[in-house]
Amino acid sequence: MPVSLRRRREGAGKGREAHLSPPTAPPPMLASDLLHPIVWGAARSQPSGSERRRAKRARHPSLNPASPSNPLQGRDRSREGSFNIGVILEMTPWDRPGVFLGCWTLLFLARAPLSCHLCPVPCECSEPARTVKCVQKALTSIPAGIPTYTRNLFITGNQIACVGSHDLQGLSNLVTLSLANNRINTVESQAFFTLQTLRYLDLSHNQLTSIHPDAFNVRNNAIQELNLSQSFYNSSAIFPLAAIFSVGGFQNLSKLELSSNEIVYLPLGMLSGLVKLEYLDLRNNSLVDIKNSTFSGLDLKYLDLTMNAFKTLRSEVLTILGRQLHLHLFLKGNPFVCDCDIEDLVSWLNQSQQVGDVEKLTCAFPQDLQNTSLVELAGPDLDCHFSQHGENALQTSYVALGTVLGVIGILFLLVLYLNRKGIKTWMNTVRDACHRLMDEYHYHYEIDSDHHITHVSALDI
Repeated sequence: MPVSLRRRREGAGKGREAHLSPPTAPPPMLASDLLHPIVWGAARSQPSGSERRRAKRARHPSLNPASPSNPLQGRDRSREGSFNIGVILEMTPWDRPGVFLGCWTLLFLARAPLSCHLCPVPCECSEPARTVKCVQKALTSIPAGIPTYTRNLFITGNQIACVGSHDLQGLSNLVTLSLANNRINTVESQAFFTLQTLRYLDLSHNQLTSIHPDAFNVRNNAIQELNLSQSFYNSSAIFPLAAIFSVGGFQNLSKLELSSNEIVYLPLGMLSGLVKLEYLDLRNNSLVDIKNSTFSGLDLKYLDLTMNAFKTLRSEVLTILGRQLHLHLFLKGNPFVCDCDIEDLVSWLNQSQQVGDVEKLTCAFPQDLQNTSLVELAGPDLDCHFSQHGENALQTSYVALGTVLGVIGILFLLVLYLNRKGIKTWMNTVRDACHRLMDEYHYHYEIDSDHHITHVSALDI
């Protein structure tokens, strides 16, 4: 009997034995089983694949299952459709793309648990950009489950009222945080404590009333830019913030925006702890004056004081601002009163190169100088020499009047002293006359009040 025929019969006998053998437990699921549907699906997607394989075996006897040179001879086919390397070797180039697709799918499934991060509903997350956006989602609190990979977090246009102590925990990679345009009124203790890499914080357009003294208590506080524009419910919110700034908790802060907060004045020492501050925006407030020490020790490069309530700037403040060598100052929109008190400011504006909008500074009062440029004012416009002369003359008159009144008072006292004996006699005479009048009054009162004495007196008459 030919060897090939004998081998076919032996294979058929083994197939019948396997068919008649009792059922066994299914083998454990392997990685190849995950690829089985994909690979065989790809292999069967070509209707003529079997014909191509038969043609290939005819050209290459080593791939013939009955060939002695076939390394896959005698493999177990008891599990029909099971996957092994022989399947790949038997596939034609048209079928192999399915194999590669299956391999890539398996690699993706294996790596998915390592890189998958859930995104809080209803936010939008981008892991490649390390960014999470929760914009205008009607949120009432900061959502939980923000991915730890987040570097840029935007939670804006919502209805959040409080930043809690634990709302931002675990975001150790956060660099940019925007909570603008919410309804935040309270920032609790250590709300930003774990954000040691935070550089940019935006709390603008909120309603802050309560800021805990430890709200920004961050170890090695790295915040460089802080935006608090239009974020105060009223101007009193500046005081707890000033206390936080003064203790030096923002040693790296270089840009501070405080516009549109109705601030009337800056508390003393508010900026003393901001040693690296370069950019200060105070526009659209109600500032009327600046203390001499407000900007002492700072090296400002940008100071915006537009749209406030300054009538002038005192010479002491101008001297301090003049020491800021790299300063760009902006002052337009203030109601400057062009009288003698503004003479120092006009002189400083004509000498300094620090004011960026000097051509836009105009008089608001008096009416005859309204809209007149400050740098175009001259001495006759202000009429300061005449006014100063009149004030000096008035002061001299007051001194002379006081001297005359003092001399008259001294003379009066001297006359009283020289006539003290006559005055004493006259006073004794007046006193005795008063006593007599009082005695007569009492005598008549007693008679009138006693009706018996009145009746006897009437009979005698």
